[in-house]
Amino acid sequence: MAGSTAGRPRKQVHLAAHFPGVNNTTVWSDPAAGSHIDFSSFRHLAQAAERGLFDFFFLAEGLRLREQGGQIYDLDVVGRPDTFTVLAALAAVTERLGLAGTINSTFNEPYEVARQFATLDHLSAGRAAWNVVTSWDAFTGENFRRGGFLPQDERYSRAQHFLDTAFELFDSWRGDEIVADAETGEFLLRPEVGTFAHHDQHFDIAGAFSTPRSPQGRPVIFQAGDSEEGREFAAATANAIFTRHGTYDAGRAFYSDVKGRLEKYGRRPDQLVVLPASTFALGDTDAEAEELAREVRFQQVSPATAIKLAEQLWNTDLSGFDPDGPPPSFDPVVSDELISKGRASVRMHKDPVSTAREWRAQAEAEHLSLRELIVETTNRQNFVGSARTIADQIDHFVQEDVCDGFILVPHVTPGGLDRFVDEVVPLLQERGSFRTAYEGTTLRDHLGLDPLPVPSAMTARVDA
Repeated sequence: MAGSTAGRPRKQVHLAAHFPGVNNTTVWSDPAAGSHIDFSSFRHLAQAAERGLFDFFFLAEGLRLREQGGQIYDLDVVGRPDTFTVLAALAAVTERLGLAGTINSTFNEPYEVARQFATLDHLSAGRAAWNVVTSWDAFTGENFRRGGFLPQDERYSRAQHFLDTAFELFDSWRGDEIVADAETGEFLLRPEVGTFAHHDQHFDIAGAFSTPRSPQGRPVIFQAGDSEEGREFAAATANAIFTRHGTYDAGRAFYSDVKGRLEKYGRRPDQLVVLPASTFALGDTDAEAEELAREVRFQQVSPATAIKLAEQLWNTDLSGFDPDGPPPSFDPVVSDELISKGRASVRMHKDPVSTAREWRAQAEAEHLSLRELIVETTNRQNFVGSARTIADQIDHFVQEDVCDGFILVPHVTPGGLDRFVDEVVPLLQERGSFRTAYEGTTLRDHLGLDPLPVPSAMTARVDA
């Protein structure tokens, strides 16, 4: 559990940059908004993050275009480039920034994913990270032989076995052999290729891994999930966990819960980094930032978007509703058949009927239209204010064990991080809460994680 913060050294803030990709965070109408598939956009955001000495750049992955009402969800379709390809390209235009990608454990295979991450770790000189996710979504699963048939407990079981198997592959290349040349007598170091064999209810594989041990040994492991199974999976295995709990009270409760699970796995609290995803609105003054935040929210939730987001809760066609009128007076349609395909939608609300009734009550009490209600109830900026106000808020949250840092999601891509790097980062540095230079070369270094022990081979022999 998180203990008292009094008298301890100042915690260092961890910062990361999330490329927004396909979602409702990005303000497409902003003149500064650029492509989400052109490499220059990825490069710009990643290089801004590295200039700000961030820990890592994070890229989510979508394995199928979303649909709503049987049609492609056209409000945010820009394409879904392959994660490994983009991160490998970014490795060539950055030097220290970590490169984190979301790769699904439900539809992929351990050998393939382990080989790709080992390669990325080599190409980046030790900066690779894997956000391990599962999928319940049979709609997305239609793109894959395996399909989306796994219930939640089996998804996490497969994910754990998947990760265990990948670790065996990463570790199968052991330490260097000390080999003496028979002719010259010189001693040389040669990596020892190891074999693997893994047999369980999910995987039955054996052979020799084709990629030498990478600089970190394994990629840093991230996990994003708020269920009981997700928290336990993170406590047992992950190096960092992403969370939606960005408010003070909810964040402290989540932080205490997941940190408190570590001891039974023989782990210390500092071996799991807690990172909420957070948006921000930065202005010259707090008042200017508040106005910007409101403007951005209404740009993010256009009238058409408000209807689409409302349909995801009510799980029915609301195209005939006026977004500037009241919300629907009827309850949502509760069904396993969702109007929205390829996203969590109604499943994000454990009790959609109760949620809809709460929304209607809020709309009536605050005299809100349907669009205004969606603006108020969907994600808003976590940090709003001048550079100094935002720096104060971020540092306060970290020092008070609400989290260990933040994954920042700008509302404009690719330049939405620039002002934060130029104005907020120096203030955190003045406080002594943020690095003034990278001290290490790998992502494990940036996150303050222990280096992995190298599987020992270190045997000496002479080749005849």
